[in-house]
Amino acid sequence: MPSGERGAGKFYTGFIVATAFFTRIPVAIPQCRAGRMADVAWAFPLVGAGIGAVVALAFLLAQLLRLGDWPAALLAVFAGIALTGALHEDGLADTADGLIGGHDRDRRLEIMRDSRHGTFGVLALVLSVLLRAAALAQIGEAVHAGLALIAAHAASRAALPLAMRTLAPARTEGLGIMSGEPRLPLALAALAIGMMITLAALGPGRGAIAIGLSGAMLLGFGAVAQRRIGGYTGDVLGAFQQIGEIVMLLTAAAR
Repeated sequence: MPSGERGAGKFYTGFIVATAFFTRIPVAIPQCRAGRMADVAWAFPLVGAGIGAVVALAFLLAQLLRLGDWPAALLAVFAGIALTGALHEDGLADTADGLIGGHDRDRRLEIMRDSRHGTFGVLALVLSVLLRAAALAQIGEAVHAGLALIAAHAASRAALPLAMRTLAPARTEGLGIMSGEPRLPLALAALAIGMMITLAALGPGRGAIAIGLSGAMLLGFGAVAQRRIGGYTGDVLGAFQQIGEIVMLLTAAAR
């Protein structure tokens, strides 16, 4: 843990770099480049928790307006999409198009590079929004939904640094390779922070189940990405986040 004024400054700068990358919040920091992302991997779950808190506030406000569980849930999901600029949703759509639609590795990567979304991408986006909204509507109560959102957004981003270490970059250029490889202590710190937030927000029992299920799903998805395209891209990391968030919210909503 950094100490002193210099350490505090590094901590603040790292948090702002991660905020600038993951959100549309207009923060000003010098030389905010994708290549620095590996060095601030520890901040991923903290920024995620902040995003979850904003989404939770949107859900609470919609509930206070008595809009009903489903409208409130949809508005909350769209608030998160607006805050992040659909960064991860875009990755999910491109990944679905490429991994499902391509007939070989080169074609899959070519499809994923195309900014236009095909049938599989659109279906993945619709399914993602509906599953997250359904989970929030099922939870219903604003405080419990808010805690679930904080846990889901934090934990789903906490897994990204470890994915960047365990999978090889599928391309020799692009956001995935430019972000660098997080050092193992930073990746483990991000994972530990995400797990602690999850256990605190969901409770030890449900939190452990959520961590186990999301971890299993992400391991399986990582194996698919490795087999289909030889590793990860920036889009694949976006799909990682979406899968983790969905599993966490569904687990929190389970009766």
